[in-house]
Amino acid sequence: MKIQLPILFVFLLSFNIIVSGQEIQITTQQQLENLTDADQNETEDDAYLLEMEQFKRNPININTADVDELRLLRVLTDLQIENLLSYRKLFGKFISIYELQAVPVWDIATIKKVLPFISVATEVVIAEEAAKRFRDGEHSLLFRVSQVLEKSKGFDRSTSGTNYLGSPQRVLFRYRYSYKNLLQYGLVGDKDAGEQFFKGNQKSGFDFYSVHLFARKIGIIQALALGDFTVNMGQGLIQWQSLAFKKSADVMGIKRQSATLRPYGSAGEFYFNRGAGITLKKGKFETTVFGSVRKISANFVADTVNNEDFISSFLTMGYHRTIGENEDRNKLTQTSFGGNIIFRKPKWHVAFNGIAYRFSLPVQKRNEPYNLYAINGKNWSNLSVDYSYTHKNLHFFGEAAVDKKMNTAFVNGLLLSVDPRVDFSFLQRTINKAYQAVNGNAFTENAYPVNETGFYSGVSIRPKPAWRIDAYADIFKFPWLKYLVDAPSRGSDYLVQLYFNPNKQLEIYSRYRNETKQSNQQENTTVTNILVTIPKQSWRTQIGFKISNVITLRNRVEMLWYNNKGANPDRGFLSFFDVLYKPMLKPLAAILRIQYFETDSYDSRIYAYENDVIFSYSIPAFYDKGMRYYLNMNYDLNKKCSLWLRWAQTIYNNKETIGSGLDEISGNRKSDLKLQIRWVF
Repeated sequence: MKIQLPILFVFLLSFNIIVSGQEIQITTQQQLENLTDADQNETEDDAYLLEMEQFKRNPININTADVDELRLLRVLTDLQIENLLSYRKLFGKFISIYELQAVPVWDIATIKKVLPFISVATEVVIAEEAAKRFRDGEHSLLFRVSQVLEKSKGFDRSTSGTNYLGSPQRVLFRYRYSYKNLLQYGLVGDKDAGEQFFKGNQKSGFDFYSVHLFARKIGIIQALALGDFTVNMGQGLIQWQSLAFKKSADVMGIKRQSATLRPYGSAGEFYFNRGAGITLKKGKFETTVFGSVRKISANFVADTVNNEDFISSFLTMGYHRTIGENEDRNKLTQTSFGGNIIFRKPKWHVAFNGIAYRFSLPVQKRNEPYNLYAINGKNWSNLSVDYSYTHKNLHFFGEAAVDKKMNTAFVNGLLLSVDPRVDFSFLQRTINKAYQAVNGNAFTENAYPVNETGFYSGVSIRPKPAWRIDAYADIFKFPWLKYLVDAPSRGSDYLVQLYFNPNKQLEIYSRYRNETKQSNQQENTTVTNILVTIPKQSWRTQIGFKISNVITLRNRVEMLWYNNKGANPDRGFLSFFDVLYKPMLKPLAAILRIQYFETDSYDSRIYAYENDVIFSYSIPAFYDKGMRYYLNMNYDLNKKCSLWLRWAQTIYNNKETIGSGLDEISGNRKSDLKLQIRWVF
């Protein structure tokens, strides 16, 4: 396929500047929606958004970037990275960005996505950069406050019983210093709605503080982490703390890709380490060691009969709003340490990974059949070996792991480009029903790598420059019981998506997904529960049209069928219409959405990604019947200071209350207001 490159790249570059300045890629939005649907909770890890903003300001130099740097982009597969490095080694440094089209398995869509974050530049001597790291970097201050305007039960002081101790505002503060991609340090303070602020249990102000310092490329030191950081190893079978995606229309994104150590500066209070870590590189060997000691919240149980205290579960949400939640705060001291050794050649690598945990109190999960193999005791450990091999247009990867009790887990995958227009992906996992990992997060159907076998296959076909067809099939089994599944079970997941992008004005995709899983029979009255097969189908079509250089229109329609052939079938429908206003070189930008949704129950809920203030996003679950609208406004006071305002409201039909428990609101409306200011200097 021959294309006039200068014209193509001018078009691609201008298009990406306009679009990427407004929001993240469509495929990433879908991945976040799927992740929220699977976990039924939004992640607070905004490191991905911070990194993308950093790369826009300081693009990665593809003439000097190594594997770990290119992986940070989360746009490229390892097959594309290996081919880029091989091309650079064979032909020398890139003279122009136009050369990317000559790199094997790099297609137009890939180049289009990566352009805003890369550059072609001469190599800079690291010794000359060292003196500038603490002097010539960029400081940023961010302050965000948000609130649900309607009063929920938890804030009603007139009633007796449990209530929230603090104010209804959520407050986030962040200071960050960064010099290119070589040095960063910062401070984060976060207070959730209902938590106290400079009084009571939070006399020091914010409920949660996070501090980090992270440096890269200091001689043989590839990475140095002090304070809060994340650790990611292999394919996530034993340890993966950073944001990681699973199944989506991005069928080639099945491999976990990250440097072992990464800085942490988000508001989430669970998935990170607090201590120190270092990565050293000498020749073909790379070694990482780390240690962490931190307090975490957990359900504390005092066993008065056996005179032994224990922890029944970890609390990952980070809420300390009530007396009970504060009693469980920092009840457990978690000590962890580990590392890996990587031997890397141009076409292959092998790594040995290990991690160990020590708890101040024994962990003892609730006595339920599905918890038979759960983590228990005062310590836990995992070991693994991960590997990869690239040959021309083929990339093989995998990880084999064992836990403390020698239970095994395996993940193996293959990325294959059979034609410039056709790519395949395959992934097989076999995870023993008794295998456990404290912070595992692999490419699995389950939220964690446990109790699962399965095979995934995907294909991406680009018959014409404007067209792309993505499809996957995933068949899986669960050898042991699960929550609300009282027997071994099985399921399948199929997706096909058609994407059409003929020019910079029009973008359309339509997808169909069919999921089938087994679950306990509802309203069963017998002693032994019976598993039933529950199918769920959804069909979504989204259209985006740029009617001028200032205004873009977007519309989505989605329908969902849950247990359509069962005794009580559920249906769901959602449609929204967006107007995006972004004039070039003007200080004001805005996004307006109007949405209607109608579902029979929570089982037929539909998730929809929403634009938010910078470094934030929302993915609510919509069910019942109602309307929602929101307005985002961004105004740049000057080159250094920007303001954001977000107003959102959901109006339900025929409802007298919204939510449940302490979050219950009287009435049929729920309104959210968010203000943010950011100063960069």
